[in-house]
Amino acid sequence: MRGHPRRGEAGGQVTAPTERGAEVGRRIGVGLMYGLWKPRVLGAWRVPASGPAILAVNHAHNIDGPMLMGTAPRPVHFLIKKEAFVGPLDPFLRGIGQVKVDRSTVDRTAIDQAIGVLDDGGVLGIFPEGTRGDGDFASLRAGLAYFALRSGAPIVPVAVLGSTERRGRLIKALPPLRSRVDVVFGDAFQAGDGSGRRTRTALDEATVRIQERLTRHLENARRLTGR
Repeated sequence: MRGHPRRGEAGGQVTAPTERGAEVGRRIGVGLMYGLWKPRVLGAWRVPASGPAILAVNHAHNIDGPMLMGTAPRPVHFLIKKEAFVGPLDPFLRGIGQVKVDRSTVDRTAIDQAIGVLDDGGVLGIFPEGTRGDGDFASLRAGLAYFALRSGAPIVPVAVLGSTERRGRLIKALPPLRSRVDVVFGDAFQAGDGSGRRTRTALDEATVRIQERLTRHLENARRLTGR
């Protein structure tokens, strides 16, 4: 059962986030995202109905993560930078099954928790660019390839479009209330070449393949939505 202690790669006990918590987060996301904006979701059926999966999401705005949590067909455990876990947000984010990651180092605890999510058949959400930027997948870190090769989980590319087009009148940092935001899911794919290799070379090659697939999906999503 998700949430039970397990041995991590470093040998210590690690407790994976609970699916129940992520389901609570999903319900909160549904209420907020559909209450404040008008999400248009395309291709959600492409997310595997069961088993481990990795959602690779472009990241141009702070609402991209919550938007995906509220529109994905399954509960999502996101890797979120530790800087977001401040004050009351810390227990809240942990409670809804999110994973705190220290981007300044190799965070073994976060890695083990993420692998635990996938080993238990859950859905892991990753911003493969590592931080908020242009949202074009131009710069990918190797973390996504590592999780995909290590777990064997398929990657589902996701494009969130429209979150940065205009600023809201009431809250400048957010899109205008009741504006449309498109969330486009792509076809799931395997990052590996079928050899089962997990070497540094295999990781680099997988990262290149992933970037090509994510970039292609983003281009298709823009054509499909006209954004």
